Amino acid sequence: MSRLFAYCRVSTDTQTTDNQVQEIAAAGFAIDEKRVVRETVSGSQAAQQRPAFAKLLDRLESGDVLVVTKLDRLGRSALDVRTTVDHLAAQGVRVHCLALGGVDLTSPAGKMTMQVLAAVAEFELDLIRERTSAGLARAKGEGKKLGRPSALAPEAVAQVRQRLADGSATVAGLARELKVGRATIQRCAADAVAAD
Repeated sequence: MSRLFAYCRVSTDTQTTDNQVQEIAAAGFAIDEKRVVRETVSGSQAAQQRPAFAKLLDRLESGDVLVVTKLDRLGRSALDVRTTVDHLAAQGVRVHCLALGGVDLTSPAGKMTMQVLAAVAEFELDLIRERTSAGLARAKGEGKKLGRPSALAPEAVAQVRQRLADGSATVAGLARELKVGRATIQRCAADAVAAD
């Protein structure tokens, strides 16, 4: 006989999984409280690396059903969600997603739905990258300086370069004196060499 499990995840301690539990119950899934797995962890962390989800994987057996409210409860990356669902399917575990009409993600229709969603997500990511590149190119073309502002004023940069060149100071000494990191001082020196 198949057992029902629920995986409810939130990203921060200020959030609660209660709404997800209620949504699953309202969808007609009567899941025993000891089979409701609650976790507070970022969705960007791979599902199989999350402590509670990893323990859940050890409990699941062939024929079991795992219910989630949305795909992003399993992961934010289409690849991670796909990998997780494929892993569960290989164990004989079905995965139901309420946001997709309760479709079993391990079924042929569920796999097709996931492929379409993954393709749309990848397309959107490509569009975001394209828009970002175009915006950066436009800003650069308008003469705007990109990146973080310099930690040192132009006069201080010139002083750093001069003192390093004549050997009157060390990188570590200048970093302490100017209250910046050694990398900032090294960058000043490297920029001077690149400009020559």
